[in-house]
Amino acid sequence: MAMKIRLARGGSKKRPHYSIVAADSRMARDGRFIEKLGIYNPLLAKDSEDRVRMDMDRVQHWLEQGAQPTDRVARFLEAAGIRPKKDRANLKKGEPGKKATQRAADRAAKAAAPAEAE
Repeated sequence: MAMKIRLARGGSKKRPHYSIVAADSRMARDGRFIEKLGIYNPLLAKDSEDRVRMDMDRVQHWLEQGAQPTDRVARFLEAAGIRPKKDRANLKKGEPGKKATQRAADRAAKAAAPAEAE
């Protein structure tokens, strides 16, 4: 059985609240799970202690049993000091495309041209 430590969404529309659960990877995101390990409330401030709460003993138990944390849960575990920090690739998603870069260069050239003429 492939186990995952992942988030199960709760809360109402536009007011998310997540449970950190140990579940079989074949089950639905909000479906059947084995054990609830903690909570994550993204609406709280980032420095709030209640934003992420986990039962570290049980999380450690499931990691020893071979459960794989999802990306978001792995970040929580890194912040808690349970797992070593992992280098992540910067996929350059935030960079503008070719046309936007060209438009910005054209605008800069157009703005520089009147300054040179004076």
